[in-house]
Amino acid sequence: MRTQQQWFDGYSAVHQHPRNVALHWLCVPLILWSAITWLTLAPVGVLATALLLAVAFYWTLSAPIAASMLAWLLANIALSHMLITAQGTQRAAVIALAVFVIAWVGQFIGHAIEGRKPSFLTDLAYLLVGPAWLMHKLLRRSGLYRKELAETAAP
Repeated sequence: MRTQQQWFDGYSAVHQHPRNVALHWLCVPLILWSAITWLTLAPVGVLATALLLAVAFYWTLSAPIAASMLAWLLANIALSHMLITAQGTQRAAVIALAVFVIAWVGQFIGHAIEGRKPSFLTDLAYLLVGPAWLMHKLLRRSGLYRKELAETAAP
């Protein structure tokens, strides 16, 4: 099993160009939100299972990442429910699909600028690593992420 540092180093290796990184700061949260919205529209067990599996993966990275990602995922679920309540199921699904497609186009533009293929083409787990990579950067910038806390992760 790879360590948090190995996952983030692998992800960082193909995210060096400032425009690609900027597009990821915009597009990764939009992709996450749209995917969560679609999962929110699915039967309850699907969303719960996806949430459990994602948080379990994040736990292997570190406890602070897992807790932060859980909070972010729950916030996305709340936003999804607000959209569904305001717009209805069918319209929410169309909005989420449009956001998903546009954000992925942005991702691929970023990788064209970078000149490297997206990480998830080598390992699908990078679809979960991308949001955690951004969360890690946010936590470090805010001073909430300390190395000694990160080392509390289950190996």
